[in-house]
Amino acid sequence: MVLLLAAAILWVGVHVGIAGTAVRARLVQSLGEVGFRIGYSLISVVSITLLVMAWQAAPYIPLWDAPDWYRWLMALLMLPIMLLFVASVATPNPTAVGGKLDETGPRGIQRITRHPMLWSFAGWAALHLIAKGNLSGVFFFGAFLVTSLVGMPSIDRKLAALQPALWARLEPVTSILPFGAILAGRNRFVPAEIPRLVWIISLVAWIALLVGHPWLFGYPALPF
Repeated sequence: MVLLLAAAILWVGVHVGIAGTAVRARLVQSLGEVGFRIGYSLISVVSITLLVMAWQAAPYIPLWDAPDWYRWLMALLMLPIMLLFVASVATPNPTAVGGKLDETGPRGIQRITRHPMLWSFAGWAALHLIAKGNLSGVFFFGAFLVTSLVGMPSIDRKLAALQPALWARLEPVTSILPFGAILAGRNRFVPAEIPRLVWIISLVAWIALLVGHPWLFGYPALPF
């Protein structure tokens, strides 16, 4: 369990302690942007590999039991989470590496949140942390949850500093919290702006994960 905790701290430290901080700026100055990205990618791969291996080897220490009905709720909530992830990949986002902002302003999934991919990771991690109900699950999924939630304001600060003109267009009409800007009257939800193929892929991927969960991860997604 100590190894898992160390791996979780390493994963969080790499993403929270380097990305979007003064440390990143100094490393970029020394290594160059390309050199930094290569090194950062290698460290990320090593840290997630260690995290997964440590989680698989960790002892089972139960903390709570999730009720059977929770797995039905979890399966249902994974559908919008899958939509967030697929839409984030399919739609260029100014908060992502190489992303951009449409000339007309935020569109599609960007109207809902500036960080659809990170919210998909946070939702996945939170749901699975609750479902597992053991100490190793808290460390493993908690590491992803922390990096996702802390990463959002960190990315915003970096974007505001590096591209102030873009940030000035993006920030007033979008929000970190999903539907925050829409509920505040600063934007509106336009489902038609999310490509039909994104909806279809999200649904197919969601069904495939539900069906294939026993073979992919060793246990069924639903309580039967």
